[in-house]
Amino acid sequence: MTAAKTLKDQAAIVTGAASGLGRAVAGRLARDGVRVALWDRDLDGARRAAEEVGGGACAVEADVTRTDSVRAAMAATREALGTPAILVNSAGILGPSAGIADYPEAEWQRVLEVNLNGTFRCCQAAVPGMVAAGYGRIVNIASIAGKDGNPFVAAYVASKAGVIGLTKSMGKELAKTGVLVNAISPSASETAIFGPLSDARRGRLLANVPMGRMVLPDEVAELVLWLASPACSFSTGVTFDISGGRATY
Repeated sequence: MTAAKTLKDQAAIVTGAASGLGRAVAGRLARDGVRVALWDRDLDGARRAAEEVGGGACAVEADVTRTDSVRAAMAATREALGTPAILVNSAGILGPSAGIADYPEAEWQRVLEVNLNGTFRCCQAAVPGMVAAGYGRIVNIASIAGKDGNPFVAAYVASKAGVIGLTKSMGKELAKTGVLVNAISPSASETAIFGPLSDARRGRLLANVPMGRMVLPDEVAELVLWLASPACSFSTGVTFDISGGRATY
């Protein structure tokens, strides 16, 4: 397959697309003519989001913690849209706030299952078709916390650091196949992952952000759009910050 010259009519998967960053990314891709499969455990929410996104978008039930569910979702996506050229791994959870000595092991496992293992499962399902086509773009949503750490959310931090490491490994592994793999590391965004935010908690989240505000989902979506496009042609295995100046390395 000749490398795509535009995004128009490409097929994409966005996980965790019923709300938050995933919803914003799905909408932005669709506005450039991409046919998007919105994957989410919340099928009703994904259906509502797909209706809003339009442009041939479809909702697909997918639980990224289960290999059988991911494989079934991939089969349904291929039937509806064809082989995806784009995968955006946005499904993620924060987990509880607790010190490491008291962190519940079951919650530790749950956070890693969604954030890290779920990303692995979706990549594993998408890569063979992309390699066979000679073209693909994978964008993994990490977090600035995966680079510099946040206290009391060790599972989340570890999972996002793992996503960054997975991105580096895949980027090098697939560098000559036409499949590029990159990640982004946003700072905090006012989405459902944080739940209701008190002024005190908002202040703590913004304490290390030089620009003094939260990143907007639409700002994240614009960066994902470029990384998912043919315009991104010589970057792979890289994590791009969108953190208001919080991290500059």
